[in-house]
Amino acid sequence: MTSATTPAASRPLPVAVRRGYGLGSVATGSFGTVPGLLLLPYLTDHLGVPAAAAGVIVFAPKAWDVVLNPVAGRISDASTNPAGRRRPFLIRAGLLLAAAFALLFLGPSAPQWLAAGWVAVAYLACATAYSFFQVPYVAMPAEITDDYDERTRLMTWRVAILALAILVSGGLSPAIRDAFGPDWGYRAVGFFVAALIAVGAFGAWHTTRSAPVRVGVTASASFADQLRVIRSDRRFRLLLSTFVLQALATGAMLAGVDYVARWVIGTPISSSLLFVCFVAPALVVMPLWQRVGTARGKKAGYVAASVLLGGGALLLVLLRTLPDAAVYGCVALVGIGYAGAQMFPLAMLADVASRSAETRTRVGLYTGVWTAGETLGLALGPALYAGVLALGGYVSSSGPTVAQPDSAVTAIALGFSLVPAVLVGVSLLVLRHFPSPGSMYSEDTGDSPIHRPEKGETAR
Repeated sequence: MTSATTPAASRPLPVAVRRGYGLGSVATGSFGTVPGLLLLPYLTDHLGVPAAAAGVIVFAPKAWDVVLNPVAGRISDASTNPAGRRRPFLIRAGLLLAAAFALLFLGPSAPQWLAAGWVAVAYLACATAYSFFQVPYVAMPAEITDDYDERTRLMTWRVAILALAILVSGGLSPAIRDAFGPDWGYRAVGFFVAALIAVGAFGAWHTTRSAPVRVGVTASASFADQLRVIRSDRRFRLLLSTFVLQALATGAMLAGVDYVARWVIGTPISSSLLFVCFVAPALVVMPLWQRVGTARGKKAGYVAASVLLGGGALLLVLLRTLPDAAVYGCVALVGIGYAGAQMFPLAMLADVASRSAETRTRVGLYTGVWTAGETLGLALGPALYAGVLALGGYVSSSGPTVAQPDSAVTAIALGFSLVPAVLVGVSLLVLRHFPSPGSMYSEDTGDSPIHRPEKGETAR
């Protein structure tokens, strides 16, 4: 890390640091997208695992992260590595994640119990490594800048690169699978995504080496005491609850893409087209969302993005009767909302976690709890979708494609549309209680105002 005599918050971050930090989203976007997109179909339609059991396999390793993420945050808070408190985790955990992901689709296809067990163990290894990458990565913005608008700019780069990573990984993975066939296709996807993860982890670690970081003091309270403090932080609870509900919604939609493409639209490239329509708008609208946040405030921008996210999903209730072009248009509307619904809460999290000297000693724990909630939502999304498929009577198969009953096709459509729309609607009811920037102090909650730069805080 480079030395500096002025506070990290007193000057804008170099553009290279903003871009470099965003490269970490290549790893998070790839890992967050491809398992949600292809792991459930891999289990149900390649290995023949029943839908309900497949949902458990997809969910269980992520549930482990709910426990592990706060621990990872605490460990990174206590780090005294001379290369930086958080940065060393990026390269170590990132490369381990890449290696574990390469193994995910390399297991046997029979007997079924052994194939399913391989996936469960490999996915658990992925989830563990991801925890120690994601938590320090998300914690970094609260430590490298104190500026309210600078964090929005930082998140703009991160979410724009995240969108590109999702577009590349999610758009190409189904095509790679189909090009190589079911046996070798999934294995090729594993190596492809592992390479993306490794590139993203190395890029974020290497290019943020010059980022200024405030000298922080590790919290002296016990881990349990700090969790109690975070639970008592009403502002954090409201923001986290909103984000988790929306992660659950997007996780369910992501899990449904491959099923909708095959059973509702039915064209060979529809899976990739749906994914492009979902992600590509973010590459265009991110600067617009940044302007909305600067002009109207982050909460107002988050509300607007959530309305578009939920509204687009609600329109898809008519999925089985809409022309294909209308379906793609509705998915694009969801994608526009998704872009803002990723950027704004992450920028707001950095504000909440570093608003005072006291909360800044627990930045890693805050982000550990945050990523635990995000992981839970994204894991429950596919599990929820699998439950909807099971209720609809979806027929799993390890051989040739089998016909599905009409109830299963209805379940495929509703799990992709109505279920996410309801979840986003509930999240908006929670978000409305989050305080606006002009009224961030509340005596009845004990919250402190958003932190502004203080004299004597120096970067190293």
